[in-house]
Amino acid sequence: MYSPARKWGTFAICGLLAIVPNIDLTALNQAIPHLGADLHPSATQTLWIADAYGFALAGLLITMGGIGDRIGHKRLLLIGTALFAGASAVTAYAPSAELLIAARALLGVAGATLMPSCLSLIRRVFSDPKERTTAVGLFMGMGGLAVGLGPVVSGALLDHFWWGSVFLINVPIMVAALVAGALVLPGSRPLGGVGRMDVLSVPLSVAGVLGLVYAVKEAAAHGVDGPRVPVAAVLGAAALAAFVLRQTRVDEPLIDIRLFRLPAFSGSVGTTMFAMFTLVAQSLIFSLFFQLALGWSPLKAGLAGLPGAAGAMVGGAALAPPLISALGRARVVALGMTLAAAAFSLYLTIGLDTPYLAMVPMMVLAGAGVGLALTTTSDTVLASVPKERSGAASAISETATELGGALGMAILGSVLNAVYRDSLDLPAGVPGAAAAGARDSLAGAMEAAGGLPGGLAAQVTAAARVAFVDGMHAALTCSAGFAALVAGFALVTLRSVPKVIEDAAEEAVPERTVEWKK
Repeated sequence: MYSPARKWGTFAICGLLAIVPNIDLTALNQAIPHLGADLHPSATQTLWIADAYGFALAGLLITMGGIGDRIGHKRLLLIGTALFAGASAVTAYAPSAELLIAARALLGVAGATLMPSCLSLIRRVFSDPKERTTAVGLFMGMGGLAVGLGPVVSGALLDHFWWGSVFLINVPIMVAALVAGALVLPGSRPLGGVGRMDVLSVPLSVAGVLGLVYAVKEAAAHGVDGPRVPVAAVLGAAALAAFVLRQTRVDEPLIDIRLFRLPAFSGSVGTTMFAMFTLVAQSLIFSLFFQLALGWSPLKAGLAGLPGAAGAMVGGAALAPPLISALGRARVVALGMTLAAAAFSLYLTIGLDTPYLAMVPMMVLAGAGVGLALTTTSDTVLASVPKERSGAASAISETATELGGALGMAILGSVLNAVYRDSLDLPAGVPGAAAAGARDSLAGAMEAAGGLPGGLAAQVTAAARVAFVDGMHAALTCSAGFAALVAGFALVTLRSVPKVIEDAAEEAVPERTVEWKK
């Protein structure tokens, strides 16, 4: 048992370590135009600067979760925190695009150590189910809040300092977390029952996840017709299949495939992935809507998204624990996704002239639904496995989140773009090159309008904004429908999961499947 001070001190450190990488992820979008003027990256290098972090993070989550289970999550977290601080300094002062890409990849490596370790430590110190659910809800909400704060923080820094400041600010924060973590976090000795890592499993897991994520990103950017998409998808699927097969045959697998026999675990992981497919719409679409369609600054757009993050924290930390006790986990997840579906449906009333205050209740409702659903599934994943497997279990859940988010970006983004192009009604007299740019995207239309005469430019801009709203409504309609399907999926897959999952699941189960304690 841990004292309340030790519990919440551990949570505060883990919460801080959840905020910084998420702020860093969105801050880069603000910094790219500024660093481009100094480093002059090519178009391909710019893409890799943006993607290197995410690729390294997604590819190494499973590996880092397994390492944490073996060497202890405190130890891995401290190593990752120090690495993140060092990589942030290198990123801030990178003298070339090539070194910046390498530094961003190193940040992704460090980031992959943080989330599984943080969740595992929260799982360890909060043994009371209601306390644990509250802590998980706050933790998930802080991550969402950080995504909204990214443009706010970076916008304020870029107004006064050079582009490297958005990365350099990470260094003192991570150093403080490193010192506090060494003093406060529970001991790093692994709990036992887990042996040496199977070396061949690591490249198989990395190749599998990266292959699928890369295929999805390529399909979103260039369509499914390009040769890279099927090659990456086939190689990724083959590597994952080989990885899963190997986990069933080695004595010490990187992840215990038998965990998927647990309805609580498999149902929660599946629900998380499908939910993220749906929920990515809010952050993606509204960022574009506020900045491009309404012409707001990144700082103002970032602040405008905070009510959704606040709703997620309330839904996850305040509402989830009592509702789980009253309704059960399956119904709470279904309720959360139903609320999200309702909010997405209400979003269809939003147009270019809709007052911002009218949007706030919808954003809070969507956030509360998201918080309910993802807090419950994340807590269920943590509680349904023994402590010595919590790192690998958390990593699997986070990998599902990455895959679901990538699929949502690709598919919902494609729906938005397709409807935008079909709905765009350009005025007569627009030159061919400008028309092609305008049909590519709303951002392309704004850029094309900059080279046109004033009256014609205003018409192109107005037409593009109207077409974007049409595309946004189409994507949100898909999100609402899919969220409703996920609610039904959760009711079926999680129906046998108990309301209270005791934290006393068998501490060492290398030879058999975990069972609920009676």
